[in-house]
Amino acid sequence: MKPTIVIVPLLLLFPAAAQAASLASVDAVQMPAWRLRDGQSVPLQPGMILQRGDQVKTGASARVYVRLAEGSTVKLGETAHLDVQSLGVEKGNLFKGALDIVAGAFRFTTSLVARAKKRDLTIRVGSATLGIRGTDVWGRAAPDQDLVMLIEGQVEVKAAGGETFALREPLSTYLAPRDRAPQALVKSTEEELKARALETDIAPGGGALRRGGKWSLRLGASVGEHDARALRDRAREAGFAARTRPADRTKRTYEIVITGFASEAEARAAASGVGHQLGVEARAVR
Repeated sequence: MKPTIVIVPLLLLFPAAAQAASLASVDAVQMPAWRLRDGQSVPLQPGMILQRGDQVKTGASARVYVRLAEGSTVKLGETAHLDVQSLGVEKGNLFKGALDIVAGAFRFTTSLVARAKKRDLTIRVGSATLGIRGTDVWGRAAPDQDLVMLIEGQVEVKAAGGETFALREPLSTYLAPRDRAPQALVKSTEEELKARALETDIAPGGGALRRGGKWSLRLGASVGEHDARALRDRAREAGFAARTRPADRTKRTYEIVITGFASEAEARAAASGVGHQLGVEARAVR
């Protein structure tokens, strides 16, 4: 009798690894942006998994959306720095984590469907710590002050000195200047909300990479392997998720591409900035 061979997927053998692989991932990137892990820096791209200890940094005019497993999204503005302190799922399907906004603007938003899910998430914004249960909140860690503005829901902010501020009304805003104690809560205006949202939202036509995007940018002309690798590495160091692919196998030439744009218009929107920074022509291709 022939032995029976049972094939078990590795993720079933190692459920903890499967869980960790899906707790946080990159949803969209308006370049340049990087992930730092174990001292190694790589450009961000949609679908990239984030784990404990990772850092996310964005460059000038950049935006990044990070999707958490419980359905919330963390949006980062330009020149932002996010540290992933911890992520996990505890008994009762409780999503638990800690994020540190070291610098820059962010927005934490939870979809209507996801608001019913259990979460225990803390977000540190400069010297302040937010207790998140399910809400829409905007904040910024800046050299002169920390700011937290409630858009919807409720949030508690704990200042560095231990004082707690409860934000219950929409547009309630916490301000903590670097050189003095936190102020009493103030009320932001709708105009301020709109302006701040622009700092973290990816606008249509902004040239962002998204999951499943079919359009690409081709950087420069087809070149030999050595030159292709050099340009690819230069692009990746600058925060652009470039890769090489064969252009003509008989001539052994390669092209350098950035893939993942949802449309030709999105690719073309990114072309001038990428091409100018790298000193090459960038062209939208399918």
